[in-house]
Amino acid sequence: MSRVQLALNVSNLEEAIEFYSKMFNTKPAKVKEGYANFAIVEPPLKLVLIETQRTQGVEYQHINHLGVEVEDAEQVEQAINRFSDLGLVDKIEKNETCCYAVQNKVWVNSPDGAPWEYYTVLADAPTFRANIPVSADGNCCS
Repeated sequence: MSRVQLALNVSNLEEAIEFYSKMFNTKPAKVKEGYANFAIVEPPLKLVLIETQRTQGVEYQHINHLGVEVEDAEQVEQAINRFSDLGLVDKIEKNETCCYAVQNKVWVNSPDGAPWEYYTVLADAPTFRANIPVSADGNCCS
């Protein structure tokens, strides 16, 4: 099963967890410092919350990034091949730590610059990210 991922910047993680737990009638699958994710069955959605402080005078970006979580590394490879053939690949990451998980993924950007990842989780990780710079707009892993 694949599911769409929506990664949101939130200014208060605890408030956001409470709100989305009520909204989707489920508890988070993972909660770490500054981070939580929900594996929502109906509708099939991976909801990721990333605590990001607001900066006065700067417009707050609610959407961090978008994605499609797939079941295994082979599906990521198929996405890499398909996106490569179409000239859409922005970046490929294998065995990278991001969002408290070791992942394989391929990144593409929409014409308006929306970052999308096709990814699979290989294992849990003790850290939020490793060796992946944060973009200027605070986007996770992109």
